[in-house]
Amino acid sequence: MQAFLVTESVLQAEPLRALVADAGHGAIVLFEGVARNNFGGRATAFLEYEAYPEMAEQQLALLGQQAQAQFGIGKVAIHHRVGVLQIGETAVLIAIGSAHRGAAFAAVAWLMDQIKLVVPIWKCEHWADGSQEWVGQR
Repeated sequence: MQAFLVTESVLQAEPLRALVADAGHGAIVLFEGVARNNFGGRATAFLEYEAYPEMAEQQLALLGQQAQAQFGIGKVAIHHRVGVLQIGETAVLIAIGSAHRGAAFAAVAWLMDQIKLVVPIWKCEHWADGSQEWVGQR
């Protein structure tokens, strides 16, 4: 199993947990970003993600390395889904193994912010009224 992956497959948390587990870690933090039914005060019918997978996976790996250096955490794994996601489906999983929970929680928050800023993955909100809108830069 790859630690950094962009895929059309349904995301599963347990394989990522196994990737970051280590006897020296006192904490494993799993973050699961899911498709919600609203954004910006509008009702969402479903989401659609597109990506440049090869570059996105390289960027995810680089961010993982940066998080390790910045927060002093152990192992990192990030999977992001592309394609059409229904409400409630998982769009992104971040798993971090760390000696201490504080660093792992801080790293997860930082990673999610950075993913939205620099990784070539784009989200389209398909609104309940039938219209659609790409969110962020595309």
